[in-house]
Order: sequence, then structure tokens, then C-alpha cells
Amino acid sequence: MSQLNQLGITVGKNKKANIVFDSLIPNFLNVKYKKPSEYISIYWEAYQKHPEGNNNLNGKIFEYILATLCVREKILPLYMSAKVAFVPNVIYDLMFYTSDRGPICISAKTSLRERYKQADLEAIALKYVHRKALSYLVTLEEKEAKSVKLKIKSGDVIGLDNVVVATNNEFNDLIEELKSFKFSEPPTVKVIESNQIITMDKVKKLY
Repeated sequence: MSQLNQLGITVGKNKKANIVFDSLIPNFLNVKYKKPSEYISIYWEAYQKHPEGNNNLNGKIFEYILATLCVREKILPLYMSAKVAFVPNVIYDLMFYTSDRGPICISAKTSLRERYKQADLEAIALKYVHRKALSYLVTLEEKEAKSVKLKIKSGDVIGLDNVVVATNNEFNDLIEELKSFKFSEPPTVKVIESNQIITMDKVKKLY
């Protein structure tokens, strides 16, 4: 069983992205790095030499690199492909729950183009339910990231808190910021709460 499987980063055996990730470096726990952005660079450079890259595989490998970094940095519990109560039809790439801000989500996109719009909509949907939630877009494309940063400043992008290039120093700042939160498991949601509950049993007792 692969490490990713054991941790729950991947589900199911022999998935292509899992096999490719495992082939890059024998054990992610043994990768030596001084800062988080260096870990990302080491893995991404190793992946660039792999002959089978495509957009779908790129995205999955990038998610696994980010997830294994969170394991190394002990930013846990981490939820992957996560759904949030009352936020319909959205699956978040990486998500954490904090006692101070509620959910924090990371949308992982190797390149942006128009895809930042999807991440922004997902962030808006999350904040509609969890007002204090934080949403970060993490990418590898510097030029595209700059463009989206300007859109955040101008108010054209309103859901995302920041867009960060994973191989830059700003990513190290993001990891430090994440470490300052208290992580926990999310509370169990009671959809309806009331002290005045009229049940069939109570009605039957009247007769």
C-alpha cells in the first residue's frame, strides 16, 4: 500500500497519478528542504522529467505535492476533495478547519487562465455560509498570479483572499500564516435546533 493511500491522500489502488507520484521520489518523508517552496520545487522539477504529463495529471500531482507538504509541516487535519455543508455542488481541493476562522481552503491550479474565476466563485460560495472563511489560490504560474492579484486589489475578484505562487517566498509566508491557526475537526452540524419540538409521541400523549 502506498504512503498516499495509507494517509488518505489518495483513495483506491493503482491510480495513475498515485503511481507517478510514487515514482518521482521513493519517500516524501525523506525529502530534505529548508523552506516549503523548496519542497514544491524539488517535486515539481522531478515531475517535469516524467514523460506522461497532461493537464489532468499535472493537477493531481500538484495537489499531492501540496498535501504531502502539509503532512511534513504538520498542518493537520487536512481534508481533500472536501464538501462543505450548505455549500452545494462544490468540491474543494484542500481544506482545513480552524477554531478562529472556520474553514480555510486552498484551490490548487498549476496554471490559471480563466480558471481563477471558478476558484473565486467557490470562495464566494464558502464565505456566503462561513463569513470568516479564508480562500487561497495556489499556482505555479507567476505572470498569471500577478494578473489575478491585481484583480483582487481592484475588487474584480472578491472571494479569494490571495493568489500565491508555490515556488516563491510568498508561499513560505502562507505556510507560516496557516501554522498560526488552531486546527481542529469541524463541528457536527445540527441542521435544525430548537427547544420547542412537537413530535408525534407528544401528540399521542394528549389523546
